[in-house]
Amino acid sequence: MNDERLYFRQLLAGRDFAAADPVAAQMVNFVYLVGDRKTGECVAIDPAWDVRGLLDAAAADGMRLVGALATHYHPDHVGGDLLGFAQVEGLPELLAAADVPVHCQRAEVEWITKTVDVPASALVPHASGDRVKVGEVEIELLHTPGHTPGSQCFRVAGRLLSGDTLFLQACGRTDLPGGDKEEIWRSLHQRLAHLGDDVVLYPGHLYGPAGSATLGDTRATNQVFRVRSLDDWLRLG
Repeated sequence: MNDERLYFRQLLAGRDFAAADPVAAQMVNFVYLVGDRKTGECVAIDPAWDVRGLLDAAAADGMRLVGALATHYHPDHVGGDLLGFAQVEGLPELLAAADVPVHCQRAEVEWITKTVDVPASALVPHASGDRVKVGEVEIELLHTPGHTPGSQCFRVAGRLLSGDTLFLQACGRTDLPGGDKEEIWRSLHQRLAHLGDDVVLYPGHLYGPAGSATLGDTRATNQVFRVRSLDDWLRLG
């Protein structure tokens, strides 16, 4: 695939879309649009907060949304009730506007359907290593449990879109329903270990001044990679 065909946008909630939503600005979620410029097709990764704004952003670039991918079930990524103080737009609004498949990890299906009002039939379940093609652009799905049972990352053209599994300076919390401290250590130190240091990490939130960094830089500076053994990790508070 010619890299010139790759369409890739990182959009920050509260700034690039949902600009009038103070909760979106506080949560600083990233949504990603990935596609094939030649075919004009793209998918949205974690489409939440302002569905129309995301569709308009794609359309302004001459792109048409043909699918969605979810990293995990939390409302700030797929929509729904956010801890009782906000109702977040997400998959229901997206499916009402565009009849597209929603790709998720198999273990996350039941969690998504409990979080937002979408039937399981609207979701396309996947196993780790599956690939989703958008035109000629291929997205690899990597199951990285820990933050949630079905958390997954997406690898595309030298990039890793990590959702809440891995941030530039931390990792996803494990004290919410479905979280597993042991599994997230295995995801960080084993399941993602085969990815080279030159891969560029794009996280699910802007929790610092930068929106991306190489995995090499992240591994050198992120505290989660300093804990080399699972036993030491589990002893941490």
